[in-house]
Amino acid sequence: MRIVTDFREEPAFEVLAPADQRLPFVFNSPHSGHCYPHGFLAASRLDALAIRRSEDAYVDELFASVVPLGAPMLRAHFPRAYLDVNREPYELDPKMFDGRLPSYANVRSIRVAGGLGTIARVVSESQEIYAGRLPVDEAMYRIEEIYKPYHNTLRRLLAHTHVAFGYAVLIDCHSMPSSVRCQTTGTRPDFILGDRYGTSCPVELTDAAATILKAKGYTVSRNKPYAGGFITEHYGRPAKGLHALQIEINRGLYMDEATHERTPGFDALARDLADFAFELTAMPDGAFATGAIAAE
Repeated sequence: MRIVTDFREEPAFEVLAPADQRLPFVFNSPHSGHCYPHGFLAASRLDALAIRRSEDAYVDELFASVVPLGAPMLRAHFPRAYLDVNREPYELDPKMFDGRLPSYANVRSIRVAGGLGTIARVVSESQEIYAGRLPVDEAMYRIEEIYKPYHNTLRRLLAHTHVAFGYAVLIDCHSMPSSVRCQTTGTRPDFILGDRYGTSCPVELTDAAATILKAKGYTVSRNKPYAGGFITEHYGRPAKGLHALQIEINRGLYMDEATHERTPGFDALARDLADFAFELTAMPDGAFATGAIAAE
């Protein structure tokens, strides 16, 4: 964790760009941010470890090899508990705020009901984040000044890639608690691949990702319990040459979930993910064939 004054002075996110983009892939790590604004921590009832339970710690580092490989990576510096860009822009719980939310806010989504809207009420589906209500202006600041610029940047990366290569592939990178079980088998998978049940990318991409990971000895589940969030659903438009695949990594493979410290498995997993990225991005262009000629 790094404590910052706020994101008016600190960059909220950054693009790690190769000197020359050689691949039609864009990697995104929207939940690995670990810069916590002082005011946010002061408004929270949680301690420094508990508030990090929603953080996809180190995921950006695990996938760092994609940049020298020739693909850009967008990564958040802000934490998911502060702002979740893997939601609609205005999924907000009115009970969290002092003041009236805009009429277009989605206040009835399943995610809002579970406390995990754009501005989350809880971490890890259980612990309340805030000691009291937030001003509506604070929610609007996070959305207008951080959420929207983040997505504008992601759209530009995908549009540039689409123009340069004729199509673009978004790999949305996440981690999950080691306690997560596959709903059909009851096992605890090492990876879960989410393609919105085959709608956000060609099945060949998901098949290839699963095959590569299984060949390295990992267990892989598909779409259950994570089929892909807002980012995968929103940007995955295969008919337009825009493809999106979400990858969830079991945190038990590389970190101590109680202390957030890396474990000895971190380096081995990073090497395996470097091999994974190399093999996945070498897929033939034909797997992404489409009649689309322009990015959304």
